[in-house]
Amino acid sequence: MSEPIQAIRGMSDVLPDQAPLWERFEDTVRDWLRDYGYRGMRLPIVEKTELFVRSIGEVTDIVEKEMYTFVDQLNGESLTLRPEGTASCVRAALQHNLLYGGPQRVYYAGPMFRHERPQKGRYRQFHQVGVEALGLPGPDADAEHMIMCVQLWRRLGLDGIALELNTLGSPEARTRYRARLVKYLESRLDELDAEGTRRIHANPLRVLDSKNPAMQAVIEAAPRLYDDLDEDSLRHFEALQSILRALDIEYTIRPRLVRGLDYYNYTVFEFTTDKLGAQAAVCAGGRYDGLIAQLGGKPAPACGFAMGVERLLALLAEGADTPAPARPTDVYLAHSGPGTELHAWRAAEGLRQAGLSVILHCGGGSFKSQLRKADASGARFAAIVGEAEAAAGQLGVKPLRELGAQVSVSLNGAVEMIGAARAPGR
Repeated sequence: MSEPIQAIRGMSDVLPDQAPLWERFEDTVRDWLRDYGYRGMRLPIVEKTELFVRSIGEVTDIVEKEMYTFVDQLNGESLTLRPEGTASCVRAALQHNLLYGGPQRVYYAGPMFRHERPQKGRYRQFHQVGVEALGLPGPDADAEHMIMCVQLWRRLGLDGIALELNTLGSPEARTRYRARLVKYLESRLDELDAEGTRRIHANPLRVLDSKNPAMQAVIEAAPRLYDDLDEDSLRHFEALQSILRALDIEYTIRPRLVRGLDYYNYTVFEFTTDKLGAQAAVCAGGRYDGLIAQLGGKPAPACGFAMGVERLLALLAEGADTPAPARPTDVYLAHSGPGTELHAWRAAEGLRQAGLSVILHCGGGSFKSQLRKADASGARFAAIVGEAEAAAGQLGVKPLRELGAQVSVSLNGAVEMIGAARAPGR
């Protein structure tokens, strides 16, 4: 016998015992986004490779090393499993003229794919919730995103998540800074690793994002982008901070924070935790005013962020006010004997239409074995259809989680009995 096929390394299954936490997280997120006026989108998992090369940047880890790219056998076109969602969201907004009617607050959720070395908090298939404000130019939109996130952490009962903030300034400011940074890095060439040396001229700001411990002294002594900011960039950054201070949002300015995507300008931020080891960032984003034009649209401002679902669920699972478990099944419906099956089917559908959750036994077996399965299912009640119940058009109802005798009742009587036994709010 051949060995069972395993999932691809770094791509995990979500099993039935794990799914309720995902579902409750997703419900909380949808309610939270609705409260802030954001509307949902559904985006393709596969896009043209060119979309990510043009948006993320050709000389980035994602494009150079991490994308799952393949050739479409029908037309020879290069396609890529999406490594992030912003580029797809902007592409959709342009393709469908979403900005014609004014700014858009939108969100999307789903799997992303990067060919990385799997470790805790870093997977080859991972899930994100992405939030984008398209067509909104000011620091108030940036601040809204950070304030939203703080409120979500409170709703989820998460603490110990810190906001780190920086500004990359205007394109003009970055051009000035880039020249200074290149000159500095060239003067420290013998201290750079191979990756840093390769990126000096192609993408020098990414050198500052290196996680190589041997590079940290060079990075720490590098010129600060803040010193090259123009008045407009400084005004934007200070206005953002004033909103955060007014709302009592704590933050730390981290001058070396540059993010791993080329399309950012002005504001960049990360929410980090010390509870997940090396994978500290649980949410990150910023402003990308040039991306819409870069992808062929009329120039328009935009900002957004994405949160890592697996990382946030890991924090929830490690004890910070984990959402309540899913409501148990109301009824396990057992049936046996000639003429009972169709009555059981009708009864199960009637109970469901009344708002109760029902597992209808399949596979035959004695009442004794079926009731063992009913008890193991976690259901609160067993409903029993034998030949007598089928002939009378009734159900036998027996509590499984507390003491109580089995009684024979009509369908409406079963609904009332089981519904009355529900805890408030369940």
